[in-house]
Amino acid sequence: MKKITFTLLCAIALFVLPANAFTLEDITSEKFRPQDVAETYPSTDGVHYYAATNGNTRIVKCEYRTGHEVDTLFDVKTARECDLKSFDGFSLSPDEKHLLIYADSEPIYRRSFKATYYTFEIRRNLLKPLSEGGKQQVAVYSPNGRMVAFVRDNNIYVKKLDYGTEVAVTRDGERNKIINGVPDWVYEEEFATTSTLQWSPNDETLAFVKFDESQVPMYSFQLYEGYCPSYPEYRFYPGSFSYKYPVAGETNARVSVYTYTVDTRALKEMKLPVSADSYIPRIQFTPAPNRLAVVTLNRTQNVMDIYAVNPKSGISKLLLRETDKAWIDEPILDNLAFYNDFFVMASCRSGYQHLYRYNYNGTLARQITRGEWNVSKFLGYDANSGSYFYESNQEGPLYKAIYKINAKGVETKLSAQTGTNSAEFNPSCTYFINRYSSSNEPLVVTVCDARGKTLRTLEDNAALKTFAAQSNLPKKEFFTCPNNAGEQMNGYILKPANFDPSKRYPVVMSQYSGPGSQSVLDDWKVDWEYYLANQGFIVACVDGRGTGGRSRAYETAVYMQLGKFETEDQVAGAEYMRTLPYVDGNRIGIYGWSYGGYETLMAMSTGNGIYRAGVAIAPVTDWRYYDTIYAERFMRTPQENGDGYRLSAPITHAAKLKGSLLIVSGTADDNVHYLNTLQYSSALVEAGIQFDSQIYTNKDHHIRGCNTRLHLYTRVCNFFTDKLK
Repeated sequence: MKKITFTLLCAIALFVLPANAFTLEDITSEKFRPQDVAETYPSTDGVHYYAATNGNTRIVKCEYRTGHEVDTLFDVKTARECDLKSFDGFSLSPDEKHLLIYADSEPIYRRSFKATYYTFEIRRNLLKPLSEGGKQQVAVYSPNGRMVAFVRDNNIYVKKLDYGTEVAVTRDGERNKIINGVPDWVYEEEFATTSTLQWSPNDETLAFVKFDESQVPMYSFQLYEGYCPSYPEYRFYPGSFSYKYPVAGETNARVSVYTYTVDTRALKEMKLPVSADSYIPRIQFTPAPNRLAVVTLNRTQNVMDIYAVNPKSGISKLLLRETDKAWIDEPILDNLAFYNDFFVMASCRSGYQHLYRYNYNGTLARQITRGEWNVSKFLGYDANSGSYFYESNQEGPLYKAIYKINAKGVETKLSAQTGTNSAEFNPSCTYFINRYSSSNEPLVVTVCDARGKTLRTLEDNAALKTFAAQSNLPKKEFFTCPNNAGEQMNGYILKPANFDPSKRYPVVMSQYSGPGSQSVLDDWKVDWEYYLANQGFIVACVDGRGTGGRSRAYETAVYMQLGKFETEDQVAGAEYMRTLPYVDGNRIGIYGWSYGGYETLMAMSTGNGIYRAGVAIAPVTDWRYYDTIYAERFMRTPQENGDGYRLSAPITHAAKLKGSLLIVSGTADDNVHYLNTLQYSSALVEAGIQFDSQIYTNKDHHIRGCNTRLHLYTRVCNFFTDKLK
């Protein structure tokens, strides 16, 4: 489950705003959304990078230091045999002699898509379709650039570019049964991955994960004619969409790792000492072609093993076992990096997430970072200087900055501004592209050298900054308040631009509250909260126990009992708001989407009755309805923790709901199924509780497209106005 960020639109202004105040049209046209630069790919020479320009019609080579375009690799106007008007994206072969360009993308789930891929030989300026057999997924070059592996219809293929031949690596792929090379729904959603294809460094072997989901229960939801999207074929009789979705406690897909030898076309299953319900969230070749790293998790997700597997023999050796009293955090999977003689991993074993260096015999070489703060991302290693680069919140949970630490343990801050920074380093760690924003400054993208010196600015959003300054935006004010355990919670507050301290305002508590999430950050997000504040509301947000950026103990306090401490802390935040002289303590509401919708229901049912009104969008109403990986990560299985599941379910407490409720759902939500809203609504009806609901035909978890968002946010705004004003 991931946080949904959105823009609130209200149909009617509730009072006359100050001159130059921003309008609904400014929100809907995304005038407050910062401009970003196109995705870049670093060159292996350490001096240049590649980027798409001119509305994705050209691909150019630029110099990091000066920004000069030194070469045009591809142009839709001049490329031979090119009928494209533009493209959706590209990737570069490791030898930098070829491009993979894709267009006509079709989304599958949250991250995945299929598209028409093309190979482009730079020297010959020639564009060719990768395959004629239909759209492809996750196409990837071999290290020598002479082959491309891709997935189509759940099977893997290898295209040999020198000969123009296409070979089927697998033939058993079948929808809702066998998947090769790409993950199933739940892996994509909860392990944030879209591909399992991995080439060996010597081009001889292709490794991949096979998913056998034949025993996973099927889930189906209905599709209707609707208007956007419209399915005329379902005008009189609804259709359906069916896919494999394992709910908590049910059967997962069986996963296995295979290798394919290019020369012999031989497939071999790797021998891994794992149980049938284990997870394999990541595989990756190390620099040694005879060492494939395979990461496994037990179903409880509190034991992570890293194996070194020989792709020829299939024999595996355990390199490292990481355990946790609660769960292994998903970010740990993305902070694994393998080098010639060692690998780097993240761990929360010290109570905070830090970096560790290991030898390939499994021994700890050194702890790289330490302190009462978290490393959120490992960014790279410079072999020449022995320095490690990372993103962390050393300046405090509200901030993210870029650092390096040398072989002697000396730390240097590289990012110049205090706020939220993220960075992309080139492989040699000589340059990085930094993205910075704060609550008062929109995105600024710069090119920096390894010492942190800003060389040039790629995007400063100066026009947006000027427009925002003229728009009477509410100012985000950060604060702390205690929970009932005596811990200080981070929060922010938004007041109307024409705030009058002598008045008493209604409050809407906006929250997400999910484990590891963080809503209270010093970054640029001008969305629905700002507009609502200028309609005469105080908007507040508190990150309670379970949220990220704090200690491991703070995050894992919710283990096996979701909804308990989150509710206590949201109530504590609302009680704190009551103490403020400009707050009307009898007019407090709560709002959330997805996990935030879940917590809205829990707070209104198991809190102290402080909320007069609440809006729950796409809420989970019983964790037994949600997927295995997410629900069991924090709750274990219903068979192991039956009482925990019962007490954490809003349905259990539906009869205790206090305050006015608006519950919202899309009928085609593949993530948090419409079933959650239907079952909860039924429980409210049985308890004799009146409530409001809003249903969106054929809409998924994001509830967007055409007029949908305008309708949704008008509904939400009017609801809070009716109940709290």
